[in-house]
Amino acid sequence: MRRTRILTAVLALAAGLLAGTPPALAAPASAKAVIAADTYTWKNARIDGGGFVPGIVFNRSEKNLAYARTDIGGAYRWVESSKTWTPLLDSVGWNEWGHTGVVSLASDSVDPDRVYAAVGTYTNSWDPGNGAVLRSADRGASWQKADLPFKLGGNMPGRGMGERLAVDPNRNSVLYLGAPSGKGLWRSTDSGVSWSQVTAFPNVGNYVQDPTDTSGYASDNQGIAWVTFDESTGSSGSATQTVYVGVADKDNAVYRSTDGGATWSRLPGQPTGYLAHKGVLDAMNGYLYLAYSDKGGPYDGGKGQLWRYATRTGTWTDISPVAEADTYYGFSGLTVDRQHPGTVMATAYSSWWPDTQLFRSTDSGGSWTKAWDYTSYPNRSNRFTMDVSSAPWLTFGANPSPPEQSPKLGWMTEALEIDPFNSARMMYGTGATVYGTENLTNWDSGSQFTIKPMVQGLEETAVNDLASPPSGAPLLSALGDIGGFRHTDLTKVPPMMYTSPNFTSTTSLDYAESTPNTVVRAGNLDSGPHIAFSTDNGANWFAGTDPSGVSGGGTVASASDGSRFVWSPAGTGVQYTTGFGTSWSASSGIPAGAIVESDRVDPKTFYGFKSGKFYVSSDGGATFTASAASGLPSGDSVRFKALPGTKGDVWLAGGASDGAYGLWHSTDGGATFTKLPGIEEADTIGFGKAAPAASYQTLYASAKIGGVRGIFRSTDKGASWTRINDDAHQWGWTGAAITGDPRVYGRVYVSTNGRGIVYGDTAGTPDDGGGGGGGSGACSVTYGITSQWSGGFQGDVKLTNTGASAWDGWTLNWSFADGQRITQLWNADYTQSGAAVTAKNVSWNGKVAAGSSVSFGFTGSWSGANSEPAAFKLGEESCAVS
Repeated sequence: MRRTRILTAVLALAAGLLAGTPPALAAPASAKAVIAADTYTWKNARIDGGGFVPGIVFNRSEKNLAYARTDIGGAYRWVESSKTWTPLLDSVGWNEWGHTGVVSLASDSVDPDRVYAAVGTYTNSWDPGNGAVLRSADRGASWQKADLPFKLGGNMPGRGMGERLAVDPNRNSVLYLGAPSGKGLWRSTDSGVSWSQVTAFPNVGNYVQDPTDTSGYASDNQGIAWVTFDESTGSSGSATQTVYVGVADKDNAVYRSTDGGATWSRLPGQPTGYLAHKGVLDAMNGYLYLAYSDKGGPYDGGKGQLWRYATRTGTWTDISPVAEADTYYGFSGLTVDRQHPGTVMATAYSSWWPDTQLFRSTDSGGSWTKAWDYTSYPNRSNRFTMDVSSAPWLTFGANPSPPEQSPKLGWMTEALEIDPFNSARMMYGTGATVYGTENLTNWDSGSQFTIKPMVQGLEETAVNDLASPPSGAPLLSALGDIGGFRHTDLTKVPPMMYTSPNFTSTTSLDYAESTPNTVVRAGNLDSGPHIAFSTDNGANWFAGTDPSGVSGGGTVASASDGSRFVWSPAGTGVQYTTGFGTSWSASSGIPAGAIVESDRVDPKTFYGFKSGKFYVSSDGGATFTASAASGLPSGDSVRFKALPGTKGDVWLAGGASDGAYGLWHSTDGGATFTKLPGIEEADTIGFGKAAPAASYQTLYASAKIGGVRGIFRSTDKGASWTRINDDAHQWGWTGAAITGDPRVYGRVYVSTNGRGIVYGDTAGTPDDGGGGGGGSGACSVTYGITSQWSGGFQGDVKLTNTGASAWDGWTLNWSFADGQRITQLWNADYTQSGAAVTAKNVSWNGKVAAGSSVSFGFTGSWSGANSEPAAFKLGEESCAVS
């Protein structure tokens, strides 16, 4: 099972951002990359889930409005019509990658269009930026940001507690936020625009997971854990008077204010010795329910209790479903059925073996039943059935002995919610998915309820490596936590992750270029081999043998014909083998920890890189020689690849902001490298099918060019570059891997650190680099409303150059017929006067080649009707409308 989620990709990024490197060789001052823009369609290669979902939030006033938060992969909104999730934070950019970690969510029950997200991934040095509270008035379609003067920890210990962010249900301009790191309780009185500390709050918390941890990760004060309002103590428009706050302090876990937050006191009579992970209020019956654990979670927790506090009498009642002495877990997941408030559920979140446990009471905690129990050990009787046919990999390929079952009911089950409008529907998060049921009330009638994944659209894997072979499956992935997959159909969930062995994380994979049925992968495993081979394109695997000292996967490379392999594992030096790794020999001339790759033509040529030095082997990895090439990045935040089809053609990307950083090219097997001009930063490099009429394969990079961070494509060997993503599709950090598809021109696969595998397909033709026409010429426009709600909507506009000449700048005009107003627009500048709207290109998307397209999106308001514009003009020329 997955017990760590400090992802190597994040650590590598942090190292790259902070590492000191010597100055780079300067590119000629006059050299500039040509930047154009192309319209791409972006999707996920479906896996469905794959990571920890610590929070699920239902809106209390609008049916079917729900949100989910992830620890590193952003936030999502539930789409009832399709039973899927839609991502909300793909616009988070490279420099603020930490804002893909969501520590808390709050949905406004007064104005359901409003939603808030407290974001930030780490409170220690791994995340270079502070946290923020994002606010949206259109259900997460667009966001505004309030920066905070401290960090937040969406991927820190204790992240399953909460919710730390809450909206006053009577006066929704008031919000509270519980902070970590001793920063206390914070409040906003202007709907999240500004925040100030509640100085009257007396306790900032004191619990840390491990005071001896020098990294600051496990030694941070977990702070304020949750905020809960008693809505019965206020009225519409007036602030709620009674507010409860949970604090990470085992002796003083719950505080209360009865005067709208002006003063606070420790709730008298409360139990001690535990942390209150959750505090859920049933205002109708006057009960505050509390789930306690001896640890902060989400992995640890050995003892726990459930308590009920009577808000009207001050009486505390221990309602634990299991005697404390019999627990080997803590309680966390906690929910009340709002249709029947006497019904309460809780989870044994840290019960790893044999399974998690769900508890249910229909008499306010007076008595409980379990989701499963023993008949005669080790046999179990389940109140549920599990159907994982939509995501069959959730069995993990396991065939355990009783009492363990496959698939498991879950682990790390800190998020548990009964739909406030539907007693039969429940959702809960695990370390790998969102499970749910729509016949929960069968529990009470004695019949079984069915649990299924409710996770489609929520993609939360961290991607370490990608490969797209010339034949076989179009994509092979190396993932954190769940190993990776052979993707035979990008639109369907693969049936199983790599097995035999199951790595907890796959760190590197490669295939033999001329015989792509031969595949190798390396990865991490608590006990067992760290390398595996396949001879059928990754469909089936067998383990290799580890040389002495191996402690982790590292990087691995296959000879172009699959005859030999070079492996640079963690824990020991670089190794080479002929055949399939039954024995290994140490390579000489190359330092331990080097990144290794293979030439894609010569089966005896391998390459390596370590600390600014490039290494070459011409004898199958037995010996390496350091190249004389200079000016390369001195750190190890580098990725490089050799071009298929041409011996010795190597591209290298990487560096750090305080030293050499960019993209380098060698045509002599690494003997010399030339730095490409105009590319300020580059972190990945990959190859795909050549553009029509082009002789060189298409290049793809996650890079910064012309001052713009993005995903870029070059069809002319790096002479000019096209940005193919846009500001709405950035996905935080994309620095681990990228590859084009050798069979489909324009298709690119992009790694993310928590948003899964994103792939894009071009909607146009390659940029021909022609002269500009100033944005006047034949044109067509596609206008679409992609989402609509009461008073608001989101629209997309695609503008296509249907003429024979390229544009160098464009201006598009239209008028709304029904008084619609744009509230926010991205990927273009705009003005609106009355009904008339003018949209103009921004710096990076003004060049539009003949036959190519450019897109921008916006959110707007409407009332009465929301008809689509009938006419568009490019300058003074009318465009065709489709």
